[in-house]
Order: sequence, then C-alpha cells, then structure tokens
Amino acid sequence: MEEPLEKCEYMHVHEDIVHKVNEQMPDEEILYDLAELFKIFGDSTRIKILYALFESEMCVCDIAQLLNMTQSAISHQLRSLKQSKLVKYRREGKTVFYSLADAHVRTIINQGLEHVEE
Repeated sequence: MEEPLEKCEYMHVHEDIVHKVNEQMPDEEILYDLAELFKIFGDSTRIKILYALFESEMCVCDIAQLLNMTQSAISHQLRSLKQSKLVKYRREGKTVFYSLADAHVRTIINQGLEHVEE
C-alpha cells in the first residue's frame, strides 16, 4: 500500500528556509555533473568492476576473467569509468593495471554497501 503524500494544510512558504537552502544550492552545472556521476553507478557491470578494483588493482584480462565477460566489454566500461574519474591506470610493460581513482570512490562504494545492507 502506498504512503499518502503529505500536503501543506495551507499555502505558506517558509521564506527563511527557502532562502537559506537556495544560498547553499550548488550551481546548475555542478548538480548536472553530480547527476552524471550517479548515472555511472547505475550500471551493474560498472559496479562489479568498481567492486573488483575496490579489492585489488587489476588488468583488463583479470577483470574479464572474474566477471566472465570479454576484454572488449570490460575495456568499454573502463573507458566510461576513466572519463568519470572513478578509476585510474598505470602501465607495467605492455600490461595496464586499473585501480580506484582515490579514497572518495572507496568511500562512495563503502557507504553504498552499508546502505543496501541495512
């Protein structure tokens, strides 16, 4: 059964609250970028890749083996993750190793897991 939506009993805008929140509201471009970032997390394959990299630095071959996918499919997803600055890479000879870009990505994954496991 759906919860009923709360309605104001009378139309009264709390100007002070609206003003305070408006002052703190990030620019439209920042909010757009934030929405785009969360879209990246909306794909289960990318989440699996991020979780794998949460555990260990890995090359494309390792990730493809782990997720039972083609190297091409993994590379495609890694490209999106790199463009979103969620993963970084380093070269060792001919092998490219991927890892999470920084502690922020680790925190996002940790908090997301905590939230869904509650």
